[in-house]
Amino acid sequence: MTDPQTPEASSYDPNRLFDALIDRMHLKNDAQLCRELNVEPPLVSKIRHRRLPMGGSLLIRMHEVSGLTIAELRHLMGDRRQKYRISAAPYKSKSQQTRPSA
Repeated sequence: MTDPQTPEASSYDPNRLFDALIDRMHLKNDAQLCRELNVEPPLVSKIRHRRLPMGGSLLIRMHEVSGLTIAELRHLMGDRRQKYRISAAPYKSKSQQTRPSA
């Protein structure tokens, strides 16, 4: 039986990724992590509080700084998706999304 506290048994949690990076890189807190990643502290705060999703560019920066693979970073975060689907809706202009009917 799997312990619910293990990363394999839990779901998506970006906090686990940030905490693991702080531990592996021997940093003291989020502020030092932000300096290493060259990002503003509010970005990490918004991701930790789930007001902003984890972006691909931030994952790439974490990979460059930590030396961990993207797959390892995703695993630490709890992202187990095998396929990625891109919706066309976010890429439509406002005029395409709200056309008046004729």
